[in-house]
Amino acid sequence: MFVGMGSSETQARGEGSGDCGSERRVSLAELQGIMDRIRYETEEHKVQAALEIRRLTKTSSRNRRHLSGAIDSLVSMLRFGSSRSSEAAILGLLNLAVKDERNKISIVEAGALKPLIVFLEATNSDLQEYATAALFTLSASSVNKASISASGAIPLLVNVLKDGSQQAKKDAVAALYNLSTITDNLKTILLLHPIPPLIGFLKAHKKSSKTAEKCCALLESLVGFDEGRTALTAEEAGVLTVVEILEEGSLQSREHAVGALLTMCESDRSRYREAILKEGVIPGLLELTVQGTLKSQGKAHRLLELLRDSPYPRSELQADTLQNIVSSIVSKIDGEEQAEKAKKMLAEMVQISMEQSLRQLQQRALMCTPSELPAAKRRSEVSSK
Repeated sequence: MFVGMGSSETQARGEGSGDCGSERRVSLAELQGIMDRIRYETEEHKVQAALEIRRLTKTSSRNRRHLSGAIDSLVSMLRFGSSRSSEAAILGLLNLAVKDERNKISIVEAGALKPLIVFLEATNSDLQEYATAALFTLSASSVNKASISASGAIPLLVNVLKDGSQQAKKDAVAALYNLSTITDNLKTILLLHPIPPLIGFLKAHKKSSKTAEKCCALLESLVGFDEGRTALTAEEAGVLTVVEILEEGSLQSREHAVGALLTMCESDRSRYREAILKEGVIPGLLELTVQGTLKSQGKAHRLLELLRDSPYPRSELQADTLQNIVSSIVSKIDGEEQAEKAKKMLAEMVQISMEQSLRQLQQRALMCTPSELPAAKRRSEVSSK
């Protein structure tokens, strides 16, 4: 098993503090002893060995490689062991899979999906939580996505999103996000009515978190379908929650949120324009035009154009400044507080725009050569000599 590991061990020493930390370096003989116990000893010894694997692979990529030979035994514990044995096995497999593509693939190939799917429906909340985390980790591998999709995991993950523990819900969102890169999976997810629990998740969690980013990305993909758009507008505070992301989310979340709203408005402006406007979207969009990512800025500008109430087709309009577009929208906003907030944001945006233009003019002046000066200016310089 460990033939040729000497050279790998030498290479592993340079992988950073995560491999060594403050703990004693475990010898290859000790790692082999752990794998022997998990293969041949009693269930209690196997549980202890699985917990040792979990501990030793938490931060060490070296140990993940050397202990990968325990994967088959850990999967066997999942399939045939007690609840305690299964929990220890999942935790060991989880850490073996983290940041290790080969181990992710090997775990699925060893048959882990079938028992993990069973645990998603377990009344034991710990088992359900661990199984959800395992599927999140395994679904990060593009090689595994088709197998996980075919295993029937998606409906159960949506159920966990609806009724699981808080941690299980986070991992279910992340797993569904990973699987949503397959277009057919998006259609499957939509059939399971995921919009209400996704909106509920965003309401209950910090909108700038990494999990919220995955939730927003999944929402943006789902509103690419008419069923997703209809479900979002039908859900109480559905559009409002997405609008709130524009003001409170991370840069990535805000990019996904404006993308979702833009997709809706582009698909059917007359149907979704008022639903978006009435939730006070303008301040968030204004902020994005100057402080968002490049993609966010472009999408925010485009959405502002679509939100303007104009009887003319876009092709007949003269090019407008962003300020004019927003002023047109603000003048028709219902609600004094919303309108005042939007006007204040507009004033700030204009100030920022003027400052940026002034800086550009100053830079040009510094770079300008005498030949590039206006003729009148050059004549006055000559006469003064």
